[in-house]
Amino acid sequence: MPQIEIRPSHASDLEPLLAIERDYTTQYVRQIELENDENERLTITLRRVRLPRPIRVDYPRNRQQLLEAWSRCDGILIAEAQEQIVAYIALSLQKNPFTLWISDLVVSRTLRRQGIGQALILAAEEWGLAKDTQRMILEMQSRNDAAIQMAKKLGFDFCGFQEAYYPNGDVGLFFARRFR
Repeated sequence: MPQIEIRPSHASDLEPLLAIERDYTTQYVRQIELENDENERLTITLRRVRLPRPIRVDYPRNRQQLLEAWSRCDGILIAEAQEQIVAYIALSLQKNPFTLWISDLVVSRTLRRQGIGQALILAAEEWGLAKDTQRMILEMQSRNDAAIQMAKKLGFDFCGFQEAYYPNGDVGLFFARRFR
């Protein structure tokens, strides 16, 4: 991992945050399968499906939607490398049941898969513990295979989904983990 510093964002960080590339490429998606049995039990299965070729996926929120979402956040942590903002994580406190909600986690394209996202999640956990939260929920697109893999690696469990969750109509997946 490159040498990074994680700190709270400032108003002057807004334009550099918006300049970070948010789109990504994937070759996998998650299909959601719902099954009701004769005892009225509902089983939800997330099946990882390989696409015939890699696809580019746009971030589910545009510039204006990000600005509006950030204005409602309780905090944004940023990662800097060589005095350049290279990643951020948006944090919102949910009072019931003492949950820290992560709506945005973005790492510059050239620095992805180097541990920066994990470092931001761990910093967010410290931030949340200081605010008396007990668990964290990550939200992500069903096509964001890298984020899903990272969530699983960090001990998050699938806890739900919502169709047409994002402004662009994409499905939202949710993964949760209690703090240690």
